[in-house]
Amino acid sequence: MIILLSAAIAPGLALFSYFYLRNQMATEPRRTLVHTFLYGAFLTFPIMFLQYVLTEEGVFPNAFLQNVLFTSTIEEFFKWFVLLIAIYNHMEFDDPYDGLLYGASISLGFATVENVLYLLSFGLDTAFLRALLPVSSHALFGVVMGYYFGKAKFSKHTKLKEMIAMALCAPVILHILYNTILSFKGHWVYLMVPFMLFLWWFGLRKVKLAHYHLVQHLHMHKKI
Repeated sequence: MIILLSAAIAPGLALFSYFYLRNQMATEPRRTLVHTFLYGAFLTFPIMFLQYVLTEEGVFPNAFLQNVLFTSTIEEFFKWFVLLIAIYNHMEFDDPYDGLLYGASISLGFATVENVLYLLSFGLDTAFLRALLPVSSHALFGVVMGYYFGKAKFSKHTKLKEMIAMALCAPVILHILYNTILSFKGHWVYLMVPFMLFLWWFGLRKVKLAHYHLVQHLHMHKKI
């Protein structure tokens, strides 16, 4: 059991540590990040319950609508909504890179609990593949979401509502693409490899841009 839990939790912690340590200019309070991680972890259960109820009620006419469109949208919406109401106006969200950290944190909280439940059901044989795909993809969806939240709050040259909308729409689109590829039986791996390479490139580009905005933000405050 300890080995299984370690295998389920380790990928999320490793990915979060990577994004956290990239922030060399300022240190975000660990307590707030832990709270955000826990928000994501707790979200797993109402989302799974909602998915179960709607499935049992036969709301969805086909598997694509249920497993791709609905699942992708509802997961990202709940994470976006919690960040918007609980974190966006928080006093400790005080620089552009913070959004990225909070986005990664809430996504990895969700992905970690989901991973624990999955490995408890199907065993350790799938641990490596899940670390490469669901856990890392959730982390990168969160990075993209958090980047746009940071841009909405701290960029003077962007429209607030547009960036907050992008914080939801961008990860939803990426998540839909990810789940669409998984829905292809037999040949999904040939599409997943280039998609994951693109997702890592896109996510790391947002990390680089968020770090640049952080440097600009700190430089501006030094002048003041």
